[in-house]
Amino acid sequence: MPSLNRKRFAALLNVSAGAIAGQGEAALRDRLTSAFEKHGISANLEFLPSAELGAAAERALKQVLNRELDAVIVGGGDGSIQAVASVLAGSGVALGILPLGTLNHFAKDIGIPFTLEAAIRVIATEAVRSVDLGEVNGEVFVNNSSIGIYPYMVFERERERRRERLSKWTAMIFSGLRVLRYLPLFRLRLRVEGRSELIRSPCVFVGNNAYNFTLPAFGRRERLDSGELCLYAAKAQYRLSLLWLACRCILGFVDQQRDLRVFKGGTAEISARRHWLLVAVDGEIKTLRSPLQYRTRPGALRVFAPAPTNG
Repeated sequence: MPSLNRKRFAALLNVSAGAIAGQGEAALRDRLTSAFEKHGISANLEFLPSAELGAAAERALKQVLNRELDAVIVGGGDGSIQAVASVLAGSGVALGILPLGTLNHFAKDIGIPFTLEAAIRVIATEAVRSVDLGEVNGEVFVNNSSIGIYPYMVFERERERRRERLSKWTAMIFSGLRVLRYLPLFRLRLRVEGRSELIRSPCVFVGNNAYNFTLPAFGRRERLDSGELCLYAAKAQYRLSLLWLACRCILGFVDQQRDLRVFKGGTAEISARRHWLLVAVDGEIKTLRSPLQYRTRPGALRVFAPAPTNG
């Protein structure tokens, strides 16, 4: 039975998210309304374009702080979560997650179930965990940030999609081949916890906590609360070696010691000769000024989530 003390939530849903686009707004609205009612939650559903999620989160945060609402829910993928989390960071306001995106890396790492009914049940239990966020030049990320070949691939992918109307994955393949043809090698200086090193690499990946590079947990994080950034710089210097590394990434056979240089710390600085760099922030491309100033924000985000299973 629904609780007499109904919780009031703002539910912000990205209309461009994979699951929403797939089943349609009207059908999803009916499913969500029924599921929220079942669990005693009063949710104001807002279906929004991704560009409006941040402003909607600002409005919802004010309502929570004014005690008009109890918390905020976001429905979408990692980019949607990042947009809302960047607003709620440090506020103490809890975030509920409906994993409606394509890959849902953050939801997977924190243990949110992928079915709507189960995800709403997690929110209804009101169990909250505090997790870390990463930040680069003031831009918050929940998963990772990177410079080098990946941001260029995403930039080319979106241009290809606009021009040829290709699917996301088809455009990514074509853009990857095009960028690989010109293999940008970056001369970078990394400063991590007082350690300074000059490197040449086609890609530097900065994780909000450590990533696993072996099967069966490839691409997953065991912890989101260690208060640590993990930087991974690819050692590959040639097209063939980078292509072989990409293949082993897909298959989950990366050898950290052989393939990557790894740096860990609470803060990091990445500087380059160029004044501006293309930077991926949870898959979204930003143009940021060099040097890039990274830091971890321990426990900055409160999330409705199951208790961790790793002790």
